[in-house]
This record gives sequence, structure tokens and C-alpha cells, in this order.
Amino acid sequence: MAKSEFIPILTYHQIEQAPLKGTPMRSLYVSPGSFHRQMYLLKILGYRGLSMTELMPYLRGEKSGRVVGITFDDGYLNNLVHAAPVLMRFGFSSTCYVVNDLIGATNSWDAPLGVPSAQLMNERELGQWIQAGQEIGSHTLTHRNLLQLDEVDQQAEIVRSKSELELRLGTQVNQFCYPYGDYDSKCASFVQAAGYAAATTTHRSRVACSPAKGGVTPFKEFELPRVPIVRSTSGLQFLLKIATPYEDRHAN
Repeated sequence: MAKSEFIPILTYHQIEQAPLKGTPMRSLYVSPGSFHRQMYLLKILGYRGLSMTELMPYLRGEKSGRVVGITFDDGYLNNLVHAAPVLMRFGFSSTCYVVNDLIGATNSWDAPLGVPSAQLMNERELGQWIQAGQEIGSHTLTHRNLLQLDEVDQQAEIVRSKSELELRLGTQVNQFCYPYGDYDSKCASFVQAAGYAAATTTHRSRVACSPAKGGVTPFKEFELPRVPIVRSTSGLQFLLKIATPYEDRHAN
């Protein structure tokens, strides 16, 4: 059996200065300066930042190299403003998971928690994201927790978000992300049946992958773990997360 490799898929949310201390979900803000430094570190260490679709051949063992997946959840406008120029500068691509029915609106699902309102990209801005060499994935229609829905609504959130995003944006949508990271085997089967290539979760670890030989199934495409990057992630922690088993200790 070929030796396994481990590839991190980084998770970001907002690329913006954090609000005041005590604000709910403050950890999910990464400052533009920190994001730039993190991408610079990847570049000087010889890593390539890739969208999920570009990453898939590496996860399957069809290609090899020093690569990192880069993902953004929810579709915030500040991803376009602050992250896209940095990604373009370093020649990186990424995947942004968009909530179809809230395109051009705000993160209203967070309002009950007291999270400040933040603008989501509209269709024109999502087009700019795509033109910048970045990918769009689905984060369902409404950002509802799939495990709190019946199967009919689960399928609608999964299937319609793909078809409607493709129609609205004129691009293929092959990647999916579970809202809140909550899913079960039935949800995963719906995602696969809808024609997505892969789905990411909030399970923490790098992805264990091996060259596709001898019938080895190195990873589960529709249950991919990720590595969270948050406001408090230091430069040293960032390096540990991508290059060592630091994050793998959380693997489920």
C-alpha cells in the first residue's frame, strides 16, 4: 500500500477586522493583514492554494505536490474585497460556498445569536469572484440545518441550490458544504446523487489521501474534514495546522 499523504483544507469565514470583544462568533473574523500573511507563508513555503475542484485530483492521489485547499463559508462581500486580491497576487484559487436564496442579502441566520449583520455578495460581485479565478460552491438555499429538515426539504436545499446557482451565475457548481457542519449519511447520499463532486464538513483534521492504487479508498468525498483558521490563529499555529499532525488529533 502506498504511503499516505495529508492535505489540509482551510476554512475561513469573514476576512475583516473583528468587532468588539464580547461579540458572538468573533473568532470567525480573520483580519485582512493576517490573511495576507498566511497566504504569503504558504507561497514562500512552496504550497499552492487551490479551489476544491482543483484540489480533487490531489485528494484522489492522481496528482502529487505541496497543496492546500482554501474555502470560505457563506459568501461574504469582504471575501471579494480583501481575500480575492491576495489570492490573485499569489496565484491561488479557492472555493466560496454561497447561500443561494440570500445572495445580495446578509447573514440573517446569525441574527438570533447576536452576530453583527454582514453583507453577502450579490450576483454581480459573485461574477467578479469567478472572474478572479475563484470557484463558487453551494451552502444550500437558506443555510438551514439539514438535520432539522425532513427528507423532501433536505433534497430541495441540496439539489435546487446547485441548479439555481448554476443558472444565476453561469458556472458549474460541483462543491457543497453542510451548514453548521451538520449532516448524516442520508444527507451525504443526497449530495452525491445531486451530482456534486465532494462536500466539506466542520470535522477537524487534514485529509488523509493515497495514490489511487490497489483499490484503496483514501478518503470520503462527501465527508471531507477541514482545518479552521480563526482570528486567534498565530503564525506558528498556522504552520503547525498545515504541515504537522497538530489538527489531526481532532479527527472523528
